[in-house]
Amino acid sequence: MHELDHYIYPHRVLHWLVALGVLFSLASGLTLGFLGFERAVALIGETLTNALYTAHKTLGITLLLLMTLRIITRLAFVVPDHDPPLNTFERLVSTSVHHLLYLALVVMPMLGALATATGGFPVQFFYWTLPSVVGENKALSETLFLWHERVGWLLIVLITLHVIGALYHWWIKRDNVMKRMSLFD
Repeated sequence: MHELDHYIYPHRVLHWLVALGVLFSLASGLTLGFLGFERAVALIGETLTNALYTAHKTLGITLLLLMTLRIITRLAFVVPDHDPPLNTFERLVSTSVHHLLYLALVVMPMLGALATATGGFPVQFFYWTLPSVVGENKALSETLFLWHERVGWLLIVLITLHVIGALYHWWIKRDNVMKRMSLFD
C-alpha cells in the first residue's frame, strides 16, 4: 500500500482507541442514565456504582485527550485522497458526519465535566479528583447534564451513520475507504 493511501499510523491507532473508548463510555453512560444512582446502588451496590461513575468520568477525560491528539494529527499530516474519488453527495455526507463526530466527541466530555462540577460532584480521572474550574450551580448542572445526554444520543446517530458508510464502502462499493483507517497494512 502506498503511504498516501491511508492515514498515518498514529492517527489510525487514535481512531480505534477513540472508538473503543466511546463504546465503553456510551455503555456506562446509558447504564447510569437509565438506572440512576439509587437503582444502580440497589442493583450492584454502592462500591461498584461509584466505580462505574469513576470509570465513565475517566473515559470522558481520556476521550477528550485522545480527540485533542486526533485533531492535531489530522491538521499536521496529509489526509489521504479517496481512490476512487467520492461523488458530491458522498463527500458532503462524509465530511458532515466526520466534522459533527469530531465536534460531538470534544463537546460531550466537556459538557459532562462541567455538569459534574456545577452539580457539586468530583470530576475524576481514575482516582484523582481534578480541580474544579466552575462553582456549584444545581440549575446549570441539570441543563448541562441534559445537553450531555442529548449529545450522547446525537453521537449514537452519527456513529451509526459512520458505520453504515464504512460498511457501504466495504461491502457494496468495494473501494479503498476501509484501508485508509485499517491498523493492518
